[in-house]
Amino acid sequence: MKKHILTICAAVGLLFTACEDYLDRPQLNVPDDNTYWKTESDARMFSQGFYTNYFVGYNSGWTVAYTPLRFYYFADDFASTGKQSVFENSVPTSRGTNSETQSTITTYAGENWNFAWIRRANIFLERLEERMQDVLSQEAYNHWHAVASFYKCFAYARQVATFGDVPYFETTFDVNDLETMYKDRDSRVFVMDKVYDMLKNEVLVNMRKNDGANMLNLYVAAAYASRWMLFEGTWQKYHGGDQAAAQKYLQLAKEAAEIVMNSGQYAIATPLRDLFGSQDLKGNKEALMYRHYTAEMLKHHVASYSNGQESQSPAPNLALIKSFICQDGKVYQKSDLANVTPMTIENLTLTRDPRFEATFVNKPKVESNTLLYACKFIDRNALTLANPGSVAMYGSNTNTNDAPVIRYAEVLLNWIEAKAELGAVTQDDLDKSVNQLRRRPLDATAEAKGIKNTPDMVLADITADFDPARDPDVSPILWEIRRERRMEFVYEYSRLQDLRRWKKLDYMSNYSETGMPYTDNMLGPWVDLAKEVPSYVKEGQEGKRAVMKEDGTVVTFDGTNAADMVGYYIPQNAKPRDVFTDRNYLAPIGEQQINEYKMKGFNLTQTKGW
Repeated sequence: MKKHILTICAAVGLLFTACEDYLDRPQLNVPDDNTYWKTESDARMFSQGFYTNYFVGYNSGWTVAYTPLRFYYFADDFASTGKQSVFENSVPTSRGTNSETQSTITTYAGENWNFAWIRRANIFLERLEERMQDVLSQEAYNHWHAVASFYKCFAYARQVATFGDVPYFETTFDVNDLETMYKDRDSRVFVMDKVYDMLKNEVLVNMRKNDGANMLNLYVAAAYASRWMLFEGTWQKYHGGDQAAAQKYLQLAKEAAEIVMNSGQYAIATPLRDLFGSQDLKGNKEALMYRHYTAEMLKHHVASYSNGQESQSPAPNLALIKSFICQDGKVYQKSDLANVTPMTIENLTLTRDPRFEATFVNKPKVESNTLLYACKFIDRNALTLANPGSVAMYGSNTNTNDAPVIRYAEVLLNWIEAKAELGAVTQDDLDKSVNQLRRRPLDATAEAKGIKNTPDMVLADITADFDPARDPDVSPILWEIRRERRMEFVYEYSRLQDLRRWKKLDYMSNYSETGMPYTDNMLGPWVDLAKEVPSYVKEGQEGKRAVMKEDGTVVTFDGTNAADMVGYYIPQNAKPRDVFTDRNYLAPIGEQQINEYKMKGFNLTQTKGW
């Protein structure tokens, strides 16, 4: 068995293609199924069939579902040309599938109404219980049952995060059992209590600490548990849900993170770009699990969209820029550093937290619709080349840099946020979490530019007036913890999910309450177009290029005013997204799914508000 298990071999793929027709049926009685489930290797092989659905990494080929940069671009961090990306305003015709092929919804950072993987997890559990208790040792049986339960938790965490209430299926069922097949939704607390119980009493108790290199193990499972329980705990808290459940979930988020932290196996020991651009993450102490790519077996396309040649839209906006703390540990409004403003890309690179320099190209790029270009998912060498797109590892869909599937930085930030939500945070807590990230090693390129680590966060400094732009609904310490997440996870899975669980989708509104013609989340950095992007103030660009001054004055290029084209860059024809409401926190079910229930004489409740 290959150690880089996420590079699923062709034989495994063929096996699961061949098995798919019978392994996903409620009643499994074909000969192949009856001859399976004889050894621990059978359980392991079946488990690996879940890997590419759940441990996605940079996905494969041109696939974008759950892929950094190419899937997670709908949030308050990004701006587009034209009208800003909108939330849906009507019930879709269909939002369901029985396929195990990934089918996702960008505007909810989740999957479609789909219970195929829950059924597969139930099959796994049942086959273990029915056929393998006498085959496996007790330890092996407990481990694989915990693995199967983990996948069931994963499937339900995704469904609940997207739709809220969903039907909970304890077991598989006969195709003639219409009462079960067409059951209505269970409450999200009921479902997540089931997830909580499986995690707390089985997954985090019985899963092996080590099951081979780069395999699912206790620490990987605990990292995901911290993510799911933090999401659900804060959802319940901020959406006026079950507050006792919220506390219970948050406590488990904390405990799960501590399983990883107390193991002593993981650390923030790699420069940020090295983590995302590495050709081999084997042995990396931050990557709890990673997906390995090779030119011979498995390739992706994410690096190509960070190579400086491919276009980026949506692209990073001014709201995200302003969220970055300065290298003296202060917000830009209070920083003592020189050149904190104006917010040119050069100034930002030299004065902001090192994660800014590691995430973005240090000069305006016309390939970005905001002129700020993300280069996070590619190594340092790429952008030194005249034509990186001509090199396979940086071009098209032939990229081979490894993807961190889940990383230690998230565990630390999940832990400190859960701690803060549960009660008081100490300086020692910050030193174990946030300050570990701020002490991340810098690479030679960053050091040569004069980049320095941001000082430790000091609890005593985080007073009510630390950030004059703080949302008054959020405590100062939580605000700063949330800032760390925002800086750390640009273009990764987190931001939209965070806004949804905090009940802060209003941050995505593009309608100004200050009288300014454009909000920060519709603008790019401060630019002097004549000096930095001269191609934008040449003949043929009249009426296309515009900037906004600090006082809100908009200047549009007219062919004669190039010298005045200095200000925050306005993407072409930028217009606010449609007004949205609280119903947009959860996705509606499709009309077709509702009607399918009706045709069988059952009722499927539509998502609240829809």
